[in-house]
Amino acid sequence: MRIAELSQKTGVPVPTIKYYLREGLLPPGELTSPNQARYDDRHVQRLRLVRVLLDIGRLPIATIRDLLLALDQPDPDVHQVLGEALPSTVSARATNEPGMTEAARVRIDELVARRGWLVGQNAQARQAAAEVLAAFEQVGADVADLLEQYADVAERIAVHDLQFVGRAPDAEGKLHAAVVGSILGDSLLAALRRMAQEHESAKMFGIRGDDC
Repeated sequence: MRIAELSQKTGVPVPTIKYYLREGLLPPGELTSPNQARYDDRHVQRLRLVRVLLDIGRLPIATIRDLLLALDQPDPDVHQVLGEALPSTVSARATNEPGMTEAARVRIDELVARRGWLVGQNAQARQAAAEVLAAFEQVGADVADLLEQYADVAERIAVHDLQFVGRAPDAEGKLHAAVVGSILGDSLLAALRRMAQEHESAKMFGIRGDDC
């Protein structure tokens, strides 16, 4: 297909496709003349991946270029590529009590060790969890049981997440699924949680008037 057809098939404007080609985000097409090139379904897949990394993952061009370079190796390290593609999906909450944060970090580290989770010592999610746990404690909420229950649920969700990623036929598809599944999945989980809370609240406290 010509570049105009590639644009029509993916919804990405031709000037944007040319920019991606110049930046090395999209492999060059097969030259059919000095000024013409032919593209195929591999370019469609790569273009869609680039858009996901940009629009959903919010990754900078340089990071995407590095990820795609790693992905194009003969035997890519999929685990590492997925980890580098999702560094900012968890944000920590600052607290004014450093001592509480340090104590909470110890509890999170103990949780990771107790469950045998293979999580890097410097993983952003460790510190994010510690910050949130410290915030709970700062307002006087004891969430010891809740922490374990959330960890149980998180493990089950992670299994489903990775099964979704694992269905992709190749490393590029797995990266696409991981970014979409993790980021949009967070929003979907939040919405489902709110609906489940409303449901459980109605059962526990009853419904009055025209609430439902």
